[in-house]
Amino acid sequence: MDAYKWFRRTVSNLNKASLPSVAAAPSASKSSENKLQPQEEDKIYGITEKLIELVKSFSIDTFRNFALPDEEESGSDVGKSGNVRMDLSDWQETHAMLVLSRVKELAQLRFQLCPRYLKEKQFWRIYFTLVRSLVVEYELHAVRVARLKQIRLESETVSNSSACEVEMSDTKLVPPSDLATSVE
Repeated sequence: MDAYKWFRRTVSNLNKASLPSVAAAPSASKSSENKLQPQEEDKIYGITEKLIELVKSFSIDTFRNFALPDEEESGSDVGKSGNVRMDLSDWQETHAMLVLSRVKELAQLRFQLCPRYLKEKQFWRIYFTLVRSLVVEYELHAVRVARLKQIRLESETVSNSSACEVEMSDTKLVPPSDLATSVE
């Protein structure tokens, strides 16, 4: 599949996912609570006017003349969602998909550069290096939120398992003969 078809399908899916449903069932409303409005999503993933202006200023020469330190290539360049690289974090992958859908110039630039002049991995490394100063605070915030969720889940798991252990230990304390008489 060529990059243009992939990009069109991705943008179409993003637009469909962001449209609110007219008649939302109760079960659908719970799942729609987790979906974000485009403005909220932009804010979480650092898609600001300043970033968009910077990205629009990129040219082919910006990427071709960028000096990347040599790094051993590992694995293939096929990503897990379309052509976005697997070596990107979840936050970076979502940011990349959003910025490609919001800034058509970047999508065209990527189409012109990859894979003719740059590999996908190189393109995204250069992109995130160029925009680092504008997106680093958003990425760090996402990492903190993910850690807090993980800690919360772990503490809930620990408290649930300790309650089960108490119940099991209480059951072990009662002799089987006492259980038979208490049931009668």
